[in-house]
Amino acid sequence: MIERLRPDHGPALLAFEQENRAYFAAWVPDRGDAYFTDFDARHRSLLAEQATGLCHFHLVLDADGSVLGRVNLVDVAGGTAELGFRIALKAAGKGLATASVRAVCDLARTEYGLTSLRASAAVVNTASRTVLSRAGFVPTGSAVLSGEPAISYVLRLTSADTQSSASQAE
Repeated sequence: MIERLRPDHGPALLAFEQENRAYFAAWVPDRGDAYFTDFDARHRSLLAEQATGLCHFHLVLDADGSVLGRVNLVDVAGGTAELGFRIALKAAGKGLATASVRAVCDLARTEYGLTSLRASAAVVNTASRTVLSRAGFVPTGSAVLSGEPAISYVLRLTSADTQSSASQAE
């Protein structure tokens, strides 16, 4: 289940980030100790930013309310935004990332009125590149993420893209 970030998600989100810290650090730079020490203030800051409409933060929740992942839209402007996602180690490789990214792409189009999304993934991060491709993102060129070679992607949010993504799921 996908839910928009709320104040009461704080404890479950912190647990998710702590439990998966080493796993995520294998693919992206570690958030650092301050992220965890100052988590409550950071959470409030994200909610305030979301309230402005500049970002849309989403959690992927298990039936018990535990966080299995995050899918975020940041730098919203001019009908576009940057998509980022992370899925817990225990949920990896089960199609949850692809389904969650597709769901947030649909929200971007239907709820937030966006017309395109951008994303990037490190060349060595095959799993993330596969998720983006399965969700309908198209490579647009090379990029650098945290000093590492990466690929930039774009997704045009039209009815045809949504139908194409749905067809790929079958």
